[in-house]
Amino acid sequence: MGETHRGGARRMTPRLITPAAALDSLRRKVHQKWAAAVCAELGAGEPITFSVPLRPGVSTGSAVARLGYRDWHEWHMRWREFADRTGVLIVRKPVSVQGVTDEYPAMLVAGLDAAVALVSGTEPPTVDIDRARALASSLRSAGAVLTPATLRAVNALGADDVEVLLSAVTWLRENPDASAWTARQLPIPGMHTKWLDTHGALLRDAAGRDVRAEVRSRPAVLHLTYVDPGHAASGSRRHDAWTTGDTHDIAYRPRIVLIVENRDSRLWFPPVPGTIVVEGGGKAAAALLANVPWIRAADHIVYWGDIDADGYAILDRLRAALAEPAPDGAPPKPVTSILMGAADLHQYAPHGVNHDRSGRLIKPSPAILRHLTEAEAIAYDTIATAGPTPFRRIEQEAIPLAHAATRLLDVSASSHP
Repeated sequence: MGETHRGGARRMTPRLITPAAALDSLRRKVHQKWAAAVCAELGAGEPITFSVPLRPGVSTGSAVARLGYRDWHEWHMRWREFADRTGVLIVRKPVSVQGVTDEYPAMLVAGLDAAVALVSGTEPPTVDIDRARALASSLRSAGAVLTPATLRAVNALGADDVEVLLSAVTWLRENPDASAWTARQLPIPGMHTKWLDTHGALLRDAAGRDVRAEVRSRPAVLHLTYVDPGHAASGSRRHDAWTTGDTHDIAYRPRIVLIVENRDSRLWFPPVPGTIVVEGGGKAAAALLANVPWIRAADHIVYWGDIDADGYAILDRLRAALAEPAPDGAPPKPVTSILMGAADLHQYAPHGVNHDRSGRLIKPSPAILRHLTEAEAIAYDTIATAGPTPFRRIEQEAIPLAHAATRLLDVSASSHP
């Protein structure tokens, strides 16, 4: 803090920093800048020196007098003892005290090793500098883009993940085009799709390119069931699959597309005129479904998912995706939900659970979903709250399919008075 003096300018409030306070400050600086210091040792950035001012605002005898000569003397002695004991570099500058000019401690200065050694004397080491240096050297040898942020992130990885990252950076350097492989096919030891999902951003920063955007994507496959009774009476196939980029077409153009998450709900859905039931495929499916021309062309797009945090998140994403025009110019499209409102939450509450199928406790969700209706938002807040709640999930399969078919007919009838 400073104080204002005549003329409006601010001057620093005189303070004497004790060795303990200086070490606290030094510890924070090491935590903030160790990665930059290690990178600088390999030429990636300007050299870093760790310094702490020891008597800010105290450069004259009058400042010493305001602090008190006894406090000044005790502070000076503590720093003399500390310097003798640790061998730390103390920059000293002159001050005239009661007519006698002498040099007094002004700044603690240390390189990375010395700073780490000092702060490690009172607490566990802030960082393993030897490991950080080895990692920085390995990244540089693999051809990685070495930055403090990347080094920090790599330092937080376990040994196995570090090896995969280094192998991936090396492979990408040797293979400038990854478009011949899918993400699962990348011939990088130890890499799998979950690793890439988790560490893809770090690999992008380290390699200087995003392999996730380069790899060959799979054609999207939608599994669907025809539930129009007229189609069923013709003896044609009931179940089908539609693949992006393929030449086949669906059996009929639906007036209603119902998107569900559970396979059983799709396979055994009751007859509803003009309807196709599509198996959604989770959160990642929203963008795909939004770009399927015959889905956009339907009169009604309806979503039915679990009454849980994931179900509402999928609905939210689907609405957001369909609120934008399609790449082929098709206009935005609204999405209706069934069996996901507050009234449904209470009606089917006896089926509510707090554990998933593996017996794990279902956790609350902090996600803010901006595309829910008021009734949906009330239900979502009830099951996703961080506070106490009777249950956190009603699985789709627990609700009779006949109830869903009735709701779907209501949606259809609402636009045909």
